[in-house]
Amino acid sequence: MRLYNSAVSGNCYKVRLLLAQLGLEYETVEMSVVDRSNRAEVLGELNPGLRVPTLVLDDGRPLAESNAILWYFGDGTQYVPEDAYERAQVLQWQFFEQYSHEPNIAVARFWKTYSGQPETFGRQRERLLAGGHAALDAMERHLDGRAFLVAEEYSLADISLYAYTHVAHEGDFDLDAYPAIRTWLERVAAQPGHVPIDA
Repeated sequence: MRLYNSAVSGNCYKVRLLLAQLGLEYETVEMSVVDRSNRAEVLGELNPGLRVPTLVLDDGRPLAESNAILWYFGDGTQYVPEDAYERAQVLQWQFFEQYSHEPNIAVARFWKTYSGQPETFGRQRERLLAGGHAALDAMERHLDGRAFLVAEEYSLADISLYAYTHVAHEGDFDLDAYPAIRTWLERVAAQPGHVPIDA
């Protein structure tokens, strides 16, 4: 398998984390999250969105969007519940991650730490922090008294939300006020096969 990857991307990290936990081998092709000038040339035939991660299976079929890739490999494993309602809850948290969490926390992190244009972060900071804290508040309420996001078991939902939450400080988010999230982050990092984002 070939993974078109960015080392700093949380969306790519989700895929690398699950593949590591499943013990699956793959090769990477590194893509820049800043210079996207070669995206059409490299990814044009593979992913109409021209985004990473994009994965090419051993048989040549491409698959895009991080959470879709997680489901392709995770379905039928311990990381996806068998119960229909619990499976839907995993999807609920993955939709929340892409709609409410990632557009604020990941975007703040990108502009502040990786874009080379911190002034853009300065202009958007108040809006991004407000949206990101709203997402973190929702997670904190849910995780208070729970070990994991769904059914007290580590799942794709945890992988999806761990990716950008554990590096939220790079976007100016202080997690000191979120004890349930901090404990959950430690619990996720202690899972068998876990690899850090910079592995």
